[in-house]
Amino acid sequence: MARTATASALTAPVRARRAQRSQRILATRAVADAIVSLAGLLGAPVVNPSGDEIGTLVDVVCRWADGQTYPPVTGLVVRIGRRMAFVDAATIDVLEPARVRLRSSRLDLRDFERRAGEVMLARDVLDHQLVDVDGVQVIRAADLYLAPVLGRIRLVGVDVSLQSLLRRLGPRRWRARPTPERVIDWSAIQPFGDIHASPNEVRLRTSHAGLHRLRPGELADLLEDLQRPAREALLEALDPEEAADAVEEMDPEEVRNLLRDVDPRRASALLERMEPDEAVDALRDLSPDERDALLAQMPPETADALSRLLLYPGDRAGGIMTTAVVVARADETVDAVRARLAGLTEHRHDVDAVAVVDSDGVLVADVPLIDVVVAPGDKRVGHLGEAEEPVTVSPDASLAEVAERFVDARRLSLVVVDGAGRPVGRILADDVVDALLPARGRLHLPRWMQ
Repeated sequence: MARTATASALTAPVRARRAQRSQRILATRAVADAIVSLAGLLGAPVVNPSGDEIGTLVDVVCRWADGQTYPPVTGLVVRIGRRMAFVDAATIDVLEPARVRLRSSRLDLRDFERRAGEVMLARDVLDHQLVDVDGVQVIRAADLYLAPVLGRIRLVGVDVSLQSLLRRLGPRRWRARPTPERVIDWSAIQPFGDIHASPNEVRLRTSHAGLHRLRPGELADLLEDLQRPAREALLEALDPEEAADAVEEMDPEEVRNLLRDVDPRRASALLERMEPDEAVDALRDLSPDERDALLAQMPPETADALSRLLLYPGDRAGGIMTTAVVVARADETVDAVRARLAGLTEHRHDVDAVAVVDSDGVLVADVPLIDVVVAPGDKRVGHLGEAEEPVTVSPDASLAEVAERFVDARRLSLVVVDGAGRPVGRILADDVVDALLPARGRLHLPRWMQ
C-alpha cells in the first residue's frame, strides 16, 4: 500500500548517527590536521620538490571499482602548458590546502586517459547527487575531503553545507581553508548515476550493502528525490522484490514518471513484482498505448490478470482489490494450508486471512491467519471458521459501501465475491483509506536545492 503521509524531518537516531560520522572523520588529530578540500585544490599550483610550479591541478582521480570503503587516489590530472597530463599518485609528496607538492622533478607526463574503475572527483562527483544511506536522504556534494589514511591518500568525506558551496564562489584563499560544517563519512555514501567518458562509460558503483538495510518507504523517498539517471541506477542496485516494494510506496505521480522514464522491459518487470492492485493503480495512470506496451512485455498469465482488473472502475471494489487471495478447500488440513502460505512471502502484506470454499468454489468462511497458525496441523481448515460469517462485497460495490462494510464488520480485510459467491479478490482496510484519501505525498525540496 502506498503511504498516506510521512514526516521528512530527520529522527533523533539519524541525527545521532550523523554526529558520530562527523566525529569519526575529525576526531583523529592526524587525519583532522591533514584533511584537504578538493574545491580548494582545483586550480592550485602543482610544484616540484624545489617549489617550482610545473602546472595547475584540474582534477583528482580515484579508483572506485575495488570496493574499498574509502576510495584511494590513483593520480592527478594536471594542466601543463596546453597538455592535460596524468601524474601518478606515487609521485605525490604532500597535498597541501592550496597546492600539491611532488616528490620528484622527473615525471612521466602521460596524456590523461581514464582507466576502468577510475572516477574524476571534480567532474563526476562534486555537485552530483549522492545517497546518504545512514541519513536516508539524497544529498549534493558541495565539497569533498581527502586525507592520508591506511598508507594512501583517500576520499574520506563529503561536505553538504551551504557554507561550503558559498565558500567555493569566493576568493581562492577562502576555498583553500575549509571549515567543514556538515561532513558525512564516506562509508555512509552511495554514489549513483552514469558518467560518460570517452570512449567508455564508467558507472559510479560501490558496495550496495547499505541500501538493503533501508525500508521500502525510505527507498521510495530516495527514488522520488533522485533525478532520472541516478534513479535508474538505484533501481538496478536493488533486487527485484526490493525495487517493487519501494515503487509501491511512491506517490502516484512519481510512479507514473518512473514507468515512463525507464526501459519498458524494466517497467513491466517492476509491475509484475508489485501487488496486483498496486500495479493496476499504476497502469491506470498511463495512457492506453503506454498500458498496452507494458502489458505486451509481461507473461500472458500476468497480463491477462491485470487486464481483467483494469476492467473495473477505480472507484469500485473491483478497482481497489488485490487478486492475491489465499483460497483453501474446506476439507484441506491446516498443515496443507500452512505449506501453501510459506510460498507466498512476496504477498505477506496483502494476506491476512484464508478464504475457505466448498466443493463448488463458493466462499463459506474467511479464517484469520492467526487461527491457521495456532490450530492443530491435522484439523480441517473448514472447521476453523464456523462461528463467523465471512464479510463480502461485490466487485461493483462503491467505495462508500466498502467503507461501510469495514465499519460494521470491524475487520482488517474483506473478500470480494462474484455473482456466484466465489472469491475473486480481497480488499484491505488501508486500500480503502488510499482510495478515499488520494492526495498522498510528502514535502520535497526542489531538485536544484538537493
